[in-house]
Amino acid sequence: MINKRLLIKNLLAHNDENSFYDKKRQLNIGEKEGKAKFLKHICALSNSNPENNSYIVIGVEDEDSKIVGIDFFDDSKIQNLVNAYLTNPPIISYENIPFPHLPDNLVVGLVTIRPNHGKICSFRKNIWKYYGGSVFLRDGSISMPKVFDIEIKDVNSSQVASIENHSHNNIEYTLDGVFDFMKKRRDYNPTYKVFKEYFVVCWAGKEKKMKNESYFSRVDIELINEQVKLFYSDLDEVSISLDKDFFRIIEYVHLGLHDQFKYYPLEEVMIRFRDNGSYDIDSKLLFEPPRFDKRTLYHIYNTNKTLIQKLEKGYELTPGQKKDLKNLPSTYLLCYLNNFKEALTKLEEAKPYLKAYNQEIYQSYKESMRILRKVKYN
Repeated sequence: MINKRLLIKNLLAHNDENSFYDKKRQLNIGEKEGKAKFLKHICALSNSNPENNSYIVIGVEDEDSKIVGIDFFDDSKIQNLVNAYLTNPPIISYENIPFPHLPDNLVVGLVTIRPNHGKICSFRKNIWKYYGGSVFLRDGSISMPKVFDIEIKDVNSSQVASIENHSHNNIEYTLDGVFDFMKKRRDYNPTYKVFKEYFVVCWAGKEKKMKNESYFSRVDIELINEQVKLFYSDLDEVSISLDKDFFRIIEYVHLGLHDQFKYYPLEEVMIRFRDNGSYDIDSKLLFEPPRFDKRTLYHIYNTNKTLIQKLEKGYELTPGQKKDLKNLPSTYLLCYLNNFKEALTKLEEAKPYLKAYNQEIYQSYKESMRILRKVKYN
């Protein structure tokens, strides 16, 4: 089993970006340009590595490969995005890798692109400035378009195999990972469980009881063998259940209007551990959008527009407006889920003003966009 933290270190130590790995400061697939560039790199790396894995490391500086981290990204349906835009899409996975020197909320993103075994990957349809039918390959560290003499060659297998072989986990890494987690999360009742005498899952969270059920906030869950953070949230309520074969997480989101809020189940993630030393992670969207009166939503929608105009012009907000602004990301989310399609555009346009005004509100913006991303990809 590969220790993903060690794999990232070995990739970053391997000179610079090349035809089997790329590195990025951040990933922005919430906007069309960022989404298109991400798909371009997936296409190019897939075509340049038909018989071996290729990788994208996210959260490192381009110039000196310094690990600075990015927000935890838990979009399990990113494969759906790749399938929608690419012909002969590779199988990809996105994992969040914690590093000891980073704050709890920051990780390094690792995209693994599985080999396509000689099939040419191309764009299925237009996006941004890339046309349907476009083919990309890696030219050194650059993803370049290719329009003729397209040849898929295997030139990296031995290099990638060597890097992966030097990244295998051992009992020392596993024990160090458990001790580090228990120490770092000691304020939130850390615990661990060994599955199938091999896999170690650590988790921590602030527990509260409701109707004889346990729910957790400030949740942190890691698969120690691979140094992968499976879940992290400062905000949402989570239920956890497990037996000797599986570990299940159900995430809830807190939504409502006029101080009338409820918890809605968002997603179930099930990790099944097998006797042969393998495991599967399956996710299922549970979310049923709440419905509200259209007249109420029109009023909120117009109020939100006025608030953003005031921020844009630098006007002072009244106490009541500040309270409305705090709820603006979630109310725009509810408008969108109730068929106000332009609410998503308005929320995206509000991003720089919310970020400049208050970090707590900006965090709420990111949370709303995360929920929207999950719903759209499903």
